Amino acid sequence: MLKPALKEKVLNAQRNELTEYIIYKKLALVIKDKDNQQVLKNISQDELAHHDFWKSLTEESVTADKVKIFFYITITRLFGLTFGIKLMEQGEGLAQEAYLALKEISPRVEEIIQEENTHENALIGLINEERLQYASSMVLGLNDALVELSGALVGFTLALQNTRLVAIVGLITGIAASLSMAASEYLSTKQENTGKNPLKASLYTGLAYVGTVVILVAPYFLLKNIFFCLSLVIMDALLIILIFTFYISVAKGLSFKKKFLEMAGISLGIAAINFLIGLMIRKVFGIDV
Repeated sequence: MLKPALKEKVLNAQRNELTEYIIYKKLALVIKDKDNQQVLKNISQDELAHHDFWKSLTEESVTADKVKIFFYITITRLFGLTFGIKLMEQGEGLAQEAYLALKEISPRVEEIIQEENTHENALIGLINEERLQYASSMVLGLNDALVELSGALVGFTLALQNTRLVAIVGLITGIAASLSMAASEYLSTKQENTGKNPLKASLYTGLAYVGTVVILVAPYFLLKNIFFCLSLVIMDALLIILIFTFYISVAKGLSFKKKFLEMAGISLGIAAINFLIGLMIRKVFGIDV
C-alpha cells in the first residue's frame, strides 16, 4: 500500500508515461522513413509498458495530458521532428530526476530509468532531417541579414530621418544583399562538396535573408515616427535571434545562452557603429531630408 504522498508521485509518473506513449505513437505517423517510424513505435510501446508498471502499483487509471500532446505534435509539425523530439527529451530528463525519488519502491524503477536513457541515445541518431542539414545555410542568411541590415537601417535612420525613404533604401539594399548571399552560398556549397544540394543551400540562405529583411523593414512602411521604427528594428532583431537561437540550440544540443549572446552582441555592436557613422555623415554633409 503506497502512502498518499508517494502515490501522488507514482500517479504523476503514470500520467507522464501514458502521455508520452501517445505522443510517440502519433509522431510515428508524421514521418515517412520506415526505420524511423519503427524506432518511434518501439519507444512508444516501452512508454506504455512503463505506464502499465506504474498502474500496477497505483491500481488506478489516469488520463493523458491532452495539452502536452497537442503542444508537442504542433511543435513537431511547425519546426520539424528533430526539434520536437529534442524538446520532449529535455522534459524526459526532468522526469528521470523525479523517478530517482521512487527507486525505493521497486528495482524495476532503475530499469525504467535506463530505458529512458536508451530512448535518448536512440533518438539522437534517429533523424536525418533536411531543414537541419541546411541549418548552416539558414544561419548564414539570418546572421548576415541581422548584422548588415539592422546596422544599415540604424545608419539610414540617423542620416535620412524619413521613414518612407529609409524603408525603400533598406528594402533595395536587403533584396540586393540577399541575392548576393544566395549566389555566394551556391558557389561555396558547390566547391566544398559537403553533400548538400547547392541550389537548396542557396534557397535556404536567400529565403532566410529575405524573411529577415521584410521583418526589419516593415515598421518603416507602417509607421511615421522614425525613432520608434528604429526601436522596433532593434527589438525585432533581438526577437529573431532569440527564436532562431532557441531552435538551433535545442535541435543541435548547443548552449542557448552562448549562441544568443554571441549573435546579439555582434548585431547590436554593428548597429551601434552604424549609429555613429550615420550621425557623423548627417553632421559632416549637413543632410536634411
